[in-house]
Amino acid sequence: MSSPVPNLDANLAVALDALLTEQSVTRAAARLQTSPAAMSRTLARLRRVLQDPLLVRAGQAMVPTPRAEALRDEAAAVVRRLEALLTPSGGIDLAALRRTFTVQASDLVGAALAPGLLDLARHEAPGVSLRVLAEEWEAGPALREGRIDLEIGAIDHVDPETRVEELITLRMAAAVKAGHPLIEGTLTPARLAAAEHVAVSRRGRFTGPLDAALAEQGLGRRVSAVLPGHLAAMTLAAVSDVVCLVPTALADEPPSSLTDAAHTLGLHLLEIPLLLPPLTIGMAWHPRHTADGAHQWLRSAVRRVLRPSREQ
Repeated sequence: MSSPVPNLDANLAVALDALLTEQSVTRAAARLQTSPAAMSRTLARLRRVLQDPLLVRAGQAMVPTPRAEALRDEAAAVVRRLEALLTPSGGIDLAALRRTFTVQASDLVGAALAPGLLDLARHEAPGVSLRVLAEEWEAGPALREGRIDLEIGAIDHVDPETRVEELITLRMAAAVKAGHPLIEGTLTPARLAAAEHVAVSRRGRFTGPLDAALAEQGLGRRVSAVLPGHLAAMTLAAVSDVVCLVPTALADEPPSSLTDAAHTLGLHLLEIPLLLPPLTIGMAWHPRHTADGAHQWLRSAVRRVLRPSREQ
């Protein structure tokens, strides 16, 4: 059976270091900003704990006992370690950082995030790797359990402990391939409704905010396909006459990286002549990561990639 662990008091180690360094109760008290009487009581306690006088009178001075001499360097080292342990971090060496960050995001957000984030990592934290997971988990528990470091997208859960930061607000545009009939002339609600559409829904839903806005005009659209991600829907729109909704920057805002994939596919973005709710993209994380230097860099990098340049 193991012996009980004694009550440990880190302040005793600090006091012992001061007493053995100064070899004076008065000077040790001044060093630790306490009174000589309090330091005398601490010395008495140290003598009881260590079962050694530690400091004894020699004329007008005090001299260390052999046990005190043996403890001097060890006491100083313990205090240095305590100071390092209890001192706030002075930052992180990004060049030496070796870490894989796991981010949960939609395919479109992942495609917009990965190039810029990896470019920043290459120049600032070359030991960082990125794992992007599809939106397969309930983000609150996944964040809490450490399965993901960040959730990025339309944050719709409100777990009390989750930290959420809004990154950018976007509007939806109608994306069509070159030569699509909707490009010519004025795009009206009736023309938009008459076109063939592809919808994006992880749950396989055929309707969304556009259907509600069209219904207010007495209109309805035909959705010929529902796909789970924007990249698949945009790829379909690039090779057929279907209309796909794509998030793009608000008017008078710098371009958003979330539109890069649409441009790469050669899609034309048309302003929708209806009032649709904006799309707010944010990031969520567990508070245990808030003060972590590596995670702070990750959040900063995400801001720089996804926010318009004038907001950085």
